This record gives sequence, structure tokens and C-alpha cells, in this order.
Amino acid sequence: MNRSELEQLAKNWFSKQGWAPFSFQKKTWTAFLQGKNGLLNAPTGSGKTYALCVPFVLDYIKTNPDYKTKHQKGAKMIWITPLRALSVEIKQSAERFIEGLEVPLTVGIRTGDTSQKERAAQKRKMPDILITTPESLQLLLASKDYDKTFKNLTAVVVDEWHELLGSKRGVQMELALSRFKTIAPKLRIWGISATIGNLEQARQVLLGVNSEAFENSVLVRSTLKKKIKVKSIIPKKMETFPWRGHMGLHLIEDVIPIINNSKTTLLFTNTRAQCEIWFQRLLAAHPEFAGVIAMHHGSINKETRLWVEQAIRTGDLKAVVCTSSLDLGVDFAPVETIIQIGGPKGVARFLQRAGRSGHQPGKESVIYFLPTYALELIEASALQEAVKNEVIEDRIPYLNSFDVLVQYLTTLAVSNGFYPEPIFEEIKTTFCFQTITKAQYQWILNFITMGSQSLQAYDEYKKVDIEEDGKLKVNSRAVAMRHRLQIGTIVSDAVLTVKFLKGGFIGSIEEWFVSKLKPGDVFTFAGRTLELYRIKNMQVLVKNSKKKKAKVPSWMGGRMTFSSEMSELLRAQLYEVNAENPKLSRELKALQSIFKRQRLESIVPTKDEFLIETFKTREGYHALFYPFEGYFVHEALSSLIAYRISLLSPTSFSIAVNDYGFELLSDQEIDIQSMLDNDLLSTDFLKSDLEKSLNASEMARRKFRDIAVISGLVFKGFPQKLVKSKHLQSSSQLFFGVFQDYEADNLLFQQAFIETFEHQLEEGRLQLALERINQQNIIWKQCKKPTPFSFPIITDRLRAKLSSEKLADRIKRMTAQLEKL
Repeated sequence: MNRSELEQLAKNWFSKQGWAPFSFQKKTWTAFLQGKNGLLNAPTGSGKTYALCVPFVLDYIKTNPDYKTKHQKGAKMIWITPLRALSVEIKQSAERFIEGLEVPLTVGIRTGDTSQKERAAQKRKMPDILITTPESLQLLLASKDYDKTFKNLTAVVVDEWHELLGSKRGVQMELALSRFKTIAPKLRIWGISATIGNLEQARQVLLGVNSEAFENSVLVRSTLKKKIKVKSIIPKKMETFPWRGHMGLHLIEDVIPIINNSKTTLLFTNTRAQCEIWFQRLLAAHPEFAGVIAMHHGSINKETRLWVEQAIRTGDLKAVVCTSSLDLGVDFAPVETIIQIGGPKGVARFLQRAGRSGHQPGKESVIYFLPTYALELIEASALQEAVKNEVIEDRIPYLNSFDVLVQYLTTLAVSNGFYPEPIFEEIKTTFCFQTITKAQYQWILNFITMGSQSLQAYDEYKKVDIEEDGKLKVNSRAVAMRHRLQIGTIVSDAVLTVKFLKGGFIGSIEEWFVSKLKPGDVFTFAGRTLELYRIKNMQVLVKNSKKKKAKVPSWMGGRMTFSSEMSELLRAQLYEVNAENPKLSRELKALQSIFKRQRLESIVPTKDEFLIETFKTREGYHALFYPFEGYFVHEALSSLIAYRISLLSPTSFSIAVNDYGFELLSDQEIDIQSMLDNDLLSTDFLKSDLEKSLNASEMARRKFRDIAVISGLVFKGFPQKLVKSKHLQSSSQLFFGVFQDYEADNLLFQQAFIETFEHQLEEGRLQLALERINQQNIIWKQCKKPTPFSFPIITDRLRAKLSSEKLADRIKRMTAQLEKL
């Protein structure tokens, strides 16, 4: 059969279902049947599965004309999905088409949920189409004779590639694909991606740098425009001095009619805590919802999550309060409406969530934006603009993730073993390792065979043997078993216990916050002011402090930060307020009373202005800076500026941060002009000043824990007997200390610092933010009292000190005082 006859088979099947194939589906079929690789970009719910499942089956019919009598069993296609939940749906779609054409192809799933019995059956006879996750695929590469198992592969499809791209799971995929290209000569590689800013780069990362696969590839873009309607829930009464603590719960009655008028509504929150609170409050306010609303987040057990997902599909639930656990691909036809509670911090996340409604081709997605406090309406306005102009973020791929490479090479050594030279040539074609040198590769080989320079005396780190013919192989069954148990790159965040020096447990705190503290630093926690004595293993040892100045841990999703595109959109909306002929959105019009009040004491900055405000209260002297760059950038910038001020005039600060700006609070007045004259905002010596201001060595030490786990330096434990988090941390800290003292050129040790600066501190964005600020006129406003812009930041600092009730009372009193002109 020729190509057009094959494609006609598919079109006939489509018309039997009452469908017509979209243009992007037909383009993908043609490209696949021509032997091309590629990346397919199409909106959620547009039939992406059929775009790539169909041509694979057609190609099978073409190359096996007598398939009805002579069917050769074994793996022919691998479909990678980042989420286990998506695999059932993909299987159902594939089987529907296969059965419709009466082709003897089988479809199987292999994930962490697959039973031992089914795995054993797959080992004896692989399904023709295998749906699996990146981690399960690596486990298959760790099995004996994997090359024979997969030699007849004709297709690998990586679904939701945009989700994998900016993570180490993406690096895992790059390495696996570099291997498959060698062992399966007829292989075609395809990715499926939602819209991201760097689609061309995404295709290159998927297919490899300067590779034959990339040269023979296409980017297929869907011309289907997903219709998205964004509506903001605007409070009837606007607070002049907005604050963030009530999580939008004051708008709960505005949500009820939306839920009642929709078949099914998903309410997305940014954190698990917020999800729990909204669910409880909805039930408390409307007991009639009992049994028809549910909750879904990653900490809920698997059985409950699956029940909720099924109940959404069948339309049995009126509403589900959820987190990012329902962000991706699962097709919930009854969902008509989405409510986003609080700013999603990024355009891509917002669009992904919007796409959960109207999840069929041609259907409109409806998403409501519910601000948790008034200033978030600026975000809502920015998101409207992003949807209209199709602005979307890049996903930045990782470079030189040596921990993943160590894991991958050990995987190959566990299965058949490998010869270093041909594998080096394969690795060099990946985007992540395109710049790897022979010396770096040799270091990695030495690391897995001899345990690196400083660990050579210990046999347990000599995991891989060098055989007489130069092949590298794991011969120890114990090493192989431990390695298989630890395959993967997702390492959960550690939680540290906070204890008094003299004993007494206070609570638990996230490691990412504590890692930035130095002994002697004061912070507020559980209603107390505490001084850090030291961090030992996984315990934060503290003593009571009488100091008034303290750092504030951020709770309730404070870790989520604006993407660079989101902060740019937000600034553009804010600058529009001062334009000569402003085109104000409904949201910005609703904020006019706040802007008016802001101008009484200060200004609303224009695009040529950078605003700094100072004022005095009974708490001390406040200095507020407004870069509008997002939480992570402000966290680094606030520490940097506090450090630089203290060099010029010894001062201790309490620091508070949000997405719009940050506050430095001290007990003495700061002469801002004098500080500015002394290069306060200069980009010179940025890295060294950052290191000193943020205790970068401690942050890198914490980052090294993940690297040590991924590279197999520390063992996470057996399934029923996992090693405690504190032991993992103390083991990895021990290695970090050894490398710091005796092997500073250790690639994994160096990687910890690079990842700290590039991923955690967003050093590149910080540099660009300072360059932008240096081009603006710096406006220093000496105010008599707090302004509407400063109020959310000040009240954020109070939240850690006071209970919710006390905080609400305190804010009521503060607002009443401020509103007296």
C-alpha cells in the first residue's frame, strides 16, 4: 500500500467515529510515514495521541503486508509519559484504533504501579506498544539484553515533552534516546509539547545536537487556536491597604454560583495547605456539597486520587479543590470551568490549567481568576494580555548534569556492560552533554570504577569493574540491586525538625529556608523569636532570642515565583496606569482607589522609574524596594543589598520578600542616597557579594544531597525500610566536606554550586534585573507612613509572629490608622 492509501484507512476510521482529522494530525501522519522525526506542538485536548499512534500502526501495516498471518511479537513502539495517570487513557485511545483496523498489535503499561506478575509476563513477551515513564524506561535499560529487546523499535514518542525538558528527567530521556538511536536503526523519535517559548530548542534537545535525527526532522504546529476565556472575580469592596493572609477565602460566596452553574469545576490552589483549607471552608459554608466535592493533591493516597479522577470522568463530582497534581493531560470531559485561586506565577501553568476545561477539540476553556488579595488583580490583567498575545515562557534545559550521567553509565554497566568509547560518542550528541570533554568523561569513568580521587580506599564506591577487554560492567548482585532501587531523578524536599538546645521539639521547617541562615541569625517560627545555634544532621538547634529583628520563613506557596515573562508582563500592566492615554483593563480600573492612595504618599512607577520607599513606624526604619521581578530574585537581591549596606554602615536587618518587592527593616535610619552613590545596585562583584550575603556554601551543601542521591553516592534504602532523611543528609554532608577539603575539582561538588547559582538563586535574572534598574531613574520617596504597595510585604512579616486571629485584628487596627488621612 502506498502512503495515500494508508492515510485513507485512517480517514475512513475517523469518519466511522463521526470525526474528521485535523490538519496537524494529517501533517504528522505524512511526516512519520516519510521516516521523519519531529516535535508536535498542539493544544491540550486536540487529539495528539491519534496524531502519532495512527501513523505507527499504518507504518506497521505497510512493512508487514501479511501481518494477519505472520505477526512478529515484541516491542515496536515506546510511549513515554511523565505521569502514570495519563497511561490508561493513552492505552485506551491506541487500542480503539488498533481494534478498529483489526491489527494484531498489543498495548501494555509499565510504571511503578505495574504488578510483579505483569512485569514478569512482559519480560517473557514485550507488548508491541509499551507505555511507560522515564524512570521505568531506565529500569528496562538496566535489564540484561535490553538491546535485543528493543532492536526492532520503530518509534519512541515522548509525551508532555515541555514538562520533562526543564528537569533532570529530561536529561534521563536525552541519554536513553542516544542509546536507542544506536540499537534500533529504524527508529523515529517524536515529542509532543504544549506551547512553550523555545519550541525549536525543545526539538533540538529531544533529537540531539547536530545529529542525523535532528537533520531529518520537522516541527509540526497545530493551527488550532484554543479559545480561552479569562474572567476575574473582582471583590465588591476593595481594600485600600491589601494583605495576603486570607487566601481569598473572603470571596468564597462569589465562587458558589460558578460551581452551581457548571457541570464540574476544578479549583486550583498553589499549595497543599491552601487546598486543604479551601476544601474545609467550602464544606463548612455549604454542607449541602458533602459527597459532591472532593480534594486532590500529591499527599493523598493513590486509591483516593484514582477514585477522584474516575468520579470527575463520570461527572459524579460537582467540584474538586486541587493542586498541580491535576495540571497535566488527563482528559476530564465533564469539566466546564476552572477557578485559579491566587496568582499562578507563570503563563504556561495558567494556560495548562485553563486547558483542563473544554478538554475536547474546538471547545472553549473557561478560567476564573480569584485574587487572594487586591494587588493580584495586576497579575490577572497581565495574564489576560498574555492569553491575547500568546506570550509564553521558555523551558530552560539542563547542561552538564553529571549526577544523571553517573547514574546512566551505572545503569548500562548493570545490564550488559559497555565500552567507554562508543558511549562517549553517543553522549556527546545530547544537548545536555554537548560540551563534555574527554577529561570530564574520564573523571566520571574513574568515579564509577574507583570511587573518585578521595574515595579510592573504600571498596563500596568501586561499583563498576573493568574487564580484560576494556568493557565496564557491574558484577556484584548487591550493587546491581541497590542501583535498580535508586534509579530516578526526583528527590523530595527535606524537612528539618526545630529543637531547643536544651531539648524540646518546636516543629518542622523546610530545608530550603534554613539553608540560607548562618549561626547567630534570628528568625520567627511558631510564634517565637529564635536564634540559630547550628544545623546538625537534620535538626535545627535554636535558643530563644530577645532581638526584635528577625527573618521570616515564607509559608503558603511563598516558594513559587514569577517567571521572567510573567514579571515583564506585570511591569507592563503597572506602567500602563501612568500612560498618557491609558488602556486600562477591568482589573486595573478596579484598583484605581489603591493607586490613588499610593500616590498620596508615594508614586506608581513608570517604565523609566525604580521606586524605593522609606518610612518609620514603632517597629523601626523601613526601606522598601520594588523591582517587580518575583520571589526568588527578590530573595537574593534583598540579601545582596543588606550585605552591601552593612559593609558601608554596620547594620542588622529583618528581611521580608514578596513577588512585587522586598523590605529591609532596621533599628537605625539608612541614608539611601549615600548608599546609591556607593554603587549599592551595581552589577560589579555580583557573584562574590552574593556568595557572602547568602551563605552560598551552605546552600550548595544542601543542593549536594540531591546530587549524591541521584549519582548513587548515598543509598536511599530498601522499599519497606527507607533510610531516614536525616541520615541521607548527614551522609551527603560528609561527602561534601571531604570533597571541599580534599577534592575541590570533583565534578559533582562543583555541580552543587553551579545549580545553586543558576537554578535556586537565578543569578542570570538577577544580573538582568540590576542592569534594567541601572537604566532607570531611581526615585526615593521618604514617606510618613506605609503605602498600599508596602502593606502586603509588611504584613507578610507579621504573619510568622502572630496567630491568624491576632494577625487579622492587628491588620484591622493598622488599616484603620492608615486610612485616617
